[in-house]
Amino acid sequence: MRRWMMAAMLLMGAYSLVLGQSKPAAKKVAGPAGGNTTAASMARGKVLYQQICLACHQADGSGVPRMNPPLVKTSFVLGDKTKLITILLKGLNDDVEIEGEYYSNPMPPQAQLKDQEIADVLTFVRNSFGNKASAVKPAEVKAVRATIK
Repeated sequence: MRRWMMAAMLLMGAYSLVLGQSKPAAKKVAGPAGGNTTAASMARGKVLYQQICLACHQADGSGVPRMNPPLVKTSFVLGDKTKLITILLKGLNDDVEIEGEYYSNPMPPQAQLKDQEIADVLTFVRNSFGNKASAVKPAEVKAVRATIK
């Protein structure tokens, strides 16, 4: 069954990151003066989400049953930021149980993203799809990254 899941990832184009191909260049999104408001972070995060996350987690954050977990009002998204940041930096190869459903498609690490990019995409996810949670700051990503090395 894992071969089928990996084939699905290849077809969706998400597996290219695991193979070491470069990530698509993110479009620059200008924000208000200062450029680091939550609104600016959300706008940049949306672009990154569409480029990197959408194939697996879908446009509405609903995921794919038994493969890719939803990002809608789950404890993974709304809970501990450190845990969420760690998932992006290290990837996830374990089966994940969310509200009685199991998801088993591996998530490749996204450690090649800059701290600001991870903060932006997580701020977008934590405040989209009906989610309401605090923004993720680049300093929080930097602190978690330092513990992983």
